Amino acid sequence: MSYRSEAARAGISFGSALACVISWSQHHSIIWAIIQGFFSWLYVIYYAVTR
Repeated sequence: MSYRSEAARAGISFGSALACVISWSQHHSIIWAIIQGFFSWLYVIYYAVTR
């Protein structure tokens, strides 16, 4: 695999983990953490803009 695809995969994984952590700290719900982890970077950007 190329370096670019590895970097993209790491970014997606980090975005999902970050979204799950933010969601858990806000809602304390596994369901919300899974949903917002699925949307990953969109939720992280939304959280940053609204806070």
